Amino acid sequence: MMTNLLLVVALLGTLTSFAFFLLVVTAVVKRRLAHRNPPRGVFQPAISVLKPVHGMEPRLAESLESFFRQDYPNYELIFCARHADDPALLLAERLASKHPNVKTKILTSGEPKWTNAKVYSLARMVEEAENELIVISDSDVRVTPEYLQKIVAPMEDERVGLVTCVYRGVSVDGFWSSLEALGMSVEMTSGVLVAEMLEGMKFALGPTMVTRKSCVRAVGGFEAFADYCADDYVLGNLIEKHGHKVVLSDYSVDHIVVHRSLAESLKHQVRWMRSTRFSRPKGHVGTVLTFAMPFGVLGLSAGVLGSHPILGTSIFLATYLQRVMQSVIAGYCAVGDRHALTRSWLYPVRDLLGFFLWCGSYLSSKIDWRAEVYRLTTGGRMIRANTGATIAPFTSSSAETPN
Repeated sequence: MMTNLLLVVALLGTLTSFAFFLLVVTAVVKRRLAHRNPPRGVFQPAISVLKPVHGMEPRLAESLESFFRQDYPNYELIFCARHADDPALLLAERLASKHPNVKTKILTSGEPKWTNAKVYSLARMVEEAENELIVISDSDVRVTPEYLQKIVAPMEDERVGLVTCVYRGVSVDGFWSSLEALGMSVEMTSGVLVAEMLEGMKFALGPTMVTRKSCVRAVGGFEAFADYCADDYVLGNLIEKHGHKVVLSDYSVDHIVVHRSLAESLKHQVRWMRSTRFSRPKGHVGTVLTFAMPFGVLGLSAGVLGSHPILGTSIFLATYLQRVMQSVIAGYCAVGDRHALTRSWLYPVRDLLGFFLWCGSYLSSKIDWRAEVYRLTTGGRMIRANTGATIAPFTSSSAETPN
């Protein structure tokens, strides 16, 4: 009797995951059709690119240098770390010397007075930004020379307040890095494209955000989300609520996966899952219905134990093939990740792991971020677990070293 009930649950879960898969396919097709003939405009406003950095990471030199190689006539790069001796900041200085044609500013913020150190760094950089249009980009992002031209294009429409991008996961080395990279390319892309199709963009993705200083000021400045974990989500959400459009670019960036070990990878992914749980609680609950492999494994187990091996095996194979196809369609066709094609057979494993990460997101409200422990509260706000610190007004007193 119990095995029959489990088979029913497995069948229902297989149906809900297949419905989500069909939504992914539809969203990818719509995206490709919408961008068949991209505009060839000459909209090239001056841009300030804000790059917060913190310590050395795998392939950091390659990632940072890609921003010095932009095929764009008028932009400046602004790097900021807590201290002048930060190795990532020293690397940025060397790259600035190597590319003297690119206007570069090297800043320090000092120890952050806000819970989110990255946002505190952004507030420091935007003070020194010479241009109204700003690009916010994480340190672990690698781009091609047409990046700035591509992502800035939608901003020609004054109704657009923010442009953001989906991204490909790029593995640095090892099995766990590859598995996390697949999750970025497939799971993240699937969720974003379906959300855009069903309700429009009401959030942003941290690897790339293009906006205006005036839009940031309108939502209360960076201080408005100084204590949020998902600062990118909050910025996009606030800008959309203030009446501006948030646009998903047709450009995809490379997001370098820097975690090689199982422990590092799980810590990072659980943090992201918990952040999503607090930022979008209702949507996060429903995420369980989008996974396929947990229901496939459940169906196989119940079928074998309950004398329905053919039905159980069929459920498992259906969910496995469904996730392989999703890897190809979302990871390869939508964001051009070749590994999502050649390693599509591996994505069902990541889908199963994703379910356990989802379960883990409900086990605690604490996250580990850059060797500090925080507790998440309503809306995704962070509180240092050992201090309960509050947000102080931003004050600029740090040194600047212009190139």
